Parts: sequence; C-alpha cells; structure tokens
Amino acid sequence: MDQAAKGAAALNSKDFSTAVTHYTDAISVNSQAVDYYIKRSTAYTRTSPADHTAAFTDAEIALKLASIRGKRELIIQAQLRRAIALFGLEQYENSRACFNWVKEMDKDEKTLQIWEMKIANKLNALSNDDEKAKVTVERLPDVQVPSQKAQSAKPPQDATEPAKHPPENAEKPSKADSVQTPANKIRHEWYQTQDTVVVSLFAKGVPIDKTTIDIQARSLAISFPLATGSKYDFSLDPLYGTIDPTNSSAKFMGTKVDFTLEKTTAGEMWPTLESTVTITDSKDGKSEEAQEVKRAMPANVATRPGPVYPTSSKSGPKNWDKLADELTKKKKEKKNGEEDEDDGMDDFEGGDPVNGFFQQLYSRADPDTRRAMMKSYSESNGTALSTNWSEVGKGKVETQPPDGMEAHRW
Repeated sequence: MDQAAKGAAALNSKDFSTAVTHYTDAISVNSQAVDYYIKRSTAYTRTSPADHTAAFTDAEIALKLASIRGKRELIIQAQLRRAIALFGLEQYENSRACFNWVKEMDKDEKTLQIWEMKIANKLNALSNDDEKAKVTVERLPDVQVPSQKAQSAKPPQDATEPAKHPPENAEKPSKADSVQTPANKIRHEWYQTQDTVVVSLFAKGVPIDKTTIDIQARSLAISFPLATGSKYDFSLDPLYGTIDPTNSSAKFMGTKVDFTLEKTTAGEMWPTLESTVTITDSKDGKSEEAQEVKRAMPANVATRPGPVYPTSSKSGPKNWDKLADELTKKKKEKKNGEEDEDDGMDDFEGGDPVNGFFQQLYSRADPDTRRAMMKSYSESNGTALSTNWSEVGKGKVETQPPDGMEAHRW
C-alpha cells in the first residue's frame, strides 16, 4: 500500500495526524497531485487542535494546481476546503466569498446552507469595520505551486514502472511557430480507437530538448519551460484505464504535442480521459490518487416500493428500494439528528436516501464491482444492476424489464 492509500485509510478511520504524515510523504513523491493537498487540508482541519493555517495553505495550492489542469471537480473541492479553513481562521467574510464561488460552480453542494448559517451568525455579532468582516481574498490565489519532483526520487516499481519517452519523429518548428503559446491559451483534446488513446496538447514553441515527459501505467505528465521564465506542468492522473508505457509514445509537432497511449485492454472504450474514483489494485492492495466525486448513479430513484429488478446475485433478486429504506432508517437512528461539523461526507442529508444508498454501495465497492454496476445499468437502460464483472464483462447486458412490462426502443 502506497503513502496516498495509507493516508486515505487513516482519514477514513479518523486518525487525522497519521493521515497528515502519509499525505506529506505522498506529496514528496508527487508534488503535482491535487487530491493529496485537498486530503491533507481536510486532515489538518480535523486534527486536535486543528491547524487551519496549514489547511488553508494546502487548499490554495490545490486550487491553483486544479485551475492549471482545468478540472472543475477538483476546483470545487479545493475552493470548499479553502472556505472551511478561512472559517477556522475567523475570516468570516473571506470564507463566505469562497463558499459563494463554490455555489456558482455547484449549487447542489449539500453543506452550503449549513455553512451560510454559521457565517451569518458570526458576522451578525461583528461590527462593519471589523477585519473579520472584510473580503481580501481573490477567487484564484496568487501562490507559487511546487515544481514537479524528479522521477528518480520515486521508489522502484515493478511492471508499472514509468517509461521515459524521448520525442519521436520530432518536427522542427518553423520560424512562425517559434512563438510560444501563452500558458493560459494551452489546451488539450483527446480521442480514442479500439487500441489507443490519443491526447493532443496544443502548444506552440515547446522546447524539445528541455521538455520532460513521463508516461506511467495510469498517468501522463509533461513539463517544459515557458518564455516568461516559469514552467508549464500538465498531467493526467489517474487515467481512466491502464496503458502500456513501453508501447506508448510522444510526437512533437509544430503547434502541438501528440501522445499515443496504448491500452492494455484492447477494445475497452473509455467514457472519460481521467478517472474520478478511487483506484485500487485488488491483487496487491496498492491504491492511486483518490478523489471524492459525485457518483454516476440514477438521479431520481422513487422512494416508494418498486419492482424487483433482475440481478446476478446468487441469493436471488433484491428489492433495492426496500433495502435502501432499511439502511437509511438505520443511518438516521445512529445520527440522532446531529450534523457533521465539517463537510458532511458521511450522511445523506440534502439528497434522496435511495440515491445515497447507491452512492454508498458504489463508493465501497472494488473496481470490478464498480465496472459491473456501471456497465449493467447503462447497457440495460436502467433495468438491471449487477455486481458480477465476470458475468457482465462477457458481453452486452440486455434490457430486462420487470414482470408485466415491455421494453420499447425510442
């Protein structure tokens, strides 16, 4: 188990000081992993006593890195941690500003109302000229992000050891192309075939001899100096699926850099370029970067008793609605009406209880179970939910309507 996985385990078991230690070690290996800073910020907030200053620093670094990568979900998480840290530092108006920016990007964030009430109560007790009632923060902090650590600092790896890729078929840029693209104009696009994923980074004037490229089994990173004297870092970590680093390559063009990544599972089509869920290798227990995200589950599952859907369970079909109601009832009895002091990650408040049950079921499952759930649910048009990948992986899951109903093609 790597340091990030140990940190995640410590955070889940509420051993926050240990979580800080493990995430610090993980950051020393990969200083560009946004999730590590977000999780360490969370741990700093929950230690006793809380270190809100350190939590705020990590949140700002995470926000800057997430903005560079352009990942909306990470930006929201980092801004949320920033707002919570500012509340702990008694900078209430600054905290409210950050929560408002979170609200602009995700109006359904379930903890916003709680924090808005807390901040309002604090501000009502202050005078207008109090420093705590002034806004001094910017939406995007002006902080310096850590540089990419040298790959030689990483521990030896086995089959997933990163492969260094010298530029292949590099084209010399013309004089017109020698003007470098500004960092805020650099963008990337991707497409895939049955065997490969092709990522294009659109940037002119990338210095071939000063560029570092690192391709691993679940990540891609490129770093090169800019004409302004700073450095541009771009990374995709973790990728949605596994690739073969030794058979993947990079090609420098006049206006872009193309990465051709060979899939280890030919024919597997990726719904997204990057993964947004915890990745665990069930064989050796290794875990990569974890990110809390909204799960792709049915959004409006009825709470009334429903039909018994087809299932691959050996114990027979299950009424998922009834099971969700029972678990939700137990969950509410345990909580005794208490709100989570921080960000409410462990409860269902603010959402549909059945949807919450499926989110919890999905988040606790291993990778194969998750793949089975997603594939069976989407291919069957929502009429089947299987957790058996060995069965689902064999082919398309057909639509299986409940008894007395017929499936129609629209």
